[in-house]
Amino acid sequence: MLSFFRRSLGTSAPVVGMGLGFLFILGAVMLSTHSFLAFFSVEGLVIVVGGVMGVAFMSFEGPDVRKALSVIAAMFKKPNDAPPDNLHHDMNEIIAWAYVVKEKGMRRLESSLAKRGITDPFVRYGLNMVVSEYSPEDVRAMMETAADACLERDSVPVDVLQTMTSHAPAFGMIGTLVGMVAMLCSLNDNVASIGSALSVSFLSTLYGVVSARMVYMPAAAKLRQAVAKRRFRNQLITEGMVVLVSDKTPMYIKDRLNSFLQLERHDYLDHFKVDAERAVPPLHLKVVGA
Repeated sequence: MLSFFRRSLGTSAPVVGMGLGFLFILGAVMLSTHSFLAFFSVEGLVIVVGGVMGVAFMSFEGPDVRKALSVIAAMFKKPNDAPPDNLHHDMNEIIAWAYVVKEKGMRRLESSLAKRGITDPFVRYGLNMVVSEYSPEDVRAMMETAADACLERDSVPVDVLQTMTSHAPAFGMIGTLVGMVAMLCSLNDNVASIGSALSVSFLSTLYGVVSARMVYMPAAAKLRQAVAKRRFRNQLITEGMVVLVSDKTPMYIKDRLNSFLQLERHDYLDHFKVDAERAVPPLHLKVVGA
């Protein structure tokens, strides 16, 4: 049971975390009242969710809002089996291209890339400048500009989610005010309707705070982390293209790109790797008296 929980936490941690959070909240609700439906209000949901969506589409472009909403939907899906990052794979690719350039020239690299095809747009942009034989300074300047532009575009959905986080409690307060006004208006007409008006008043505040802290804020943090990883990968690709066009040796490129990886994942040359089984035992000399 414990191993199953650990495996589930590693493969779908956001889903497990959100499930545990809602489980604790619902458990507290069930302990405090016997009527679970008392904590459900369609009016409160409409005020909070509708208001947050309306402000988001009023403040940002439609594609950016849809991308932010897709991040929220992706939190409930099972993640892919792909590794969390491919920095080591990118480094090996650049080193392989360096070997081609060193042994067979730039034209051979261009022809091999044309046959293979590169799907990543940032890598394809860098290789296009490499085979065009721009100077290292020009390659660095243009690729850093492209990386900064990608960062700016990728950060907009993060701003959308942060805006939704800040507006959700505010619309919860708006629902509270609406419920209080409805209660005051019904004091002289029907006293029995006071309870339903008060439920809209308090539940909208609850919906606003819970959605902000358990939906919008975690989604913004997750997307911000993904944007930072992509920016770091673009830095590695940029540095790799610069040293590739600088006609550096594959050994130099490997040592330079190793600095972007974690220390335990550094890839050194084979003659630095010591095989314990083939290691020669130290030679102990005995001093023999004359």
